[in-house]
Amino acid sequence: MSYNIILEVEDLSLETKQHHRLVNRVSFALGKGETIGLVGESGSGKSLTLRAILGLLPRGVEKVDGTIKSDERTAMVFQDPRGALDPLCPVVKQLSEVVRFRQQVSKKAAREIALELLERLGLPDSLKTADRYPSQLSGGQCQRVVIAIALACKPSILLCDEPTTALDVTVQKQIIETISALQKELGFAMVFVTHNLAVAAAMCSKLCVMKNGEIVEQGDTLDLLQNPQDPYTQMLINSVLPVPELEGSERIWN
Repeated sequence: MSYNIILEVEDLSLETKQHHRLVNRVSFALGKGETIGLVGESGSGKSLTLRAILGLLPRGVEKVDGTIKSDERTAMVFQDPRGALDPLCPVVKQLSEVVRFRQQVSKKAAREIALELLERLGLPDSLKTADRYPSQLSGGQCQRVVIAIALACKPSILLCDEPTTALDVTVQKQIIETISALQKELGFAMVFVTHNLAVAAAMCSKLCVMKNGEIVEQGDTLDLLQNPQDPYTQMLINSVLPVPELEGSERIWN
């Protein structure tokens, strides 16, 4: 890998045990502080590619070819925040345990670091005196806890698997702004999986468009969105619904 490249995926191929190819010869490189988006419809292999990078492939799926090169600490933000949290353990305790294990600090210091992370991510101050279970928090709050757990690992690379899909649009915007602000502050690189081109355009400097387990087109975000070459990329862009112009809107706004 060159000096600035901190993650390199070369010819990654994944199959089921029945030899059904799910991801086929996927290649891309991630630079320090950069954000790459993997975009495409559901079932295109985006999340499996992400899981392969972290070494968390589902049961029955295996890597059959290719290499993943990285010496950097990597963490992941999962799509389903409630599913990523232990429902039987209060969230401050969960985060404190991760901090204590990954940062090798005392139990008291771990709790202080955990509370500081939660405060930075906009969680309620009441958690300092009354810890809560995931079921007692909203979906957006749970997602912020999951982000805090990932950041507790002090990653150089953050893998985001559609972290806003299960949230309503106003919370989506808040989470995206939070992740972007933390990236600027802490300097980690990201691989961001989404099927939402608007989110990808806002978050990512480069895009890889995936279809049926393959990258059909990749390049700088602005260039790719303004001048798509592959018919599938063109179809994705054309599928984005515009905000309708309401009858009488000129009269209302002028």
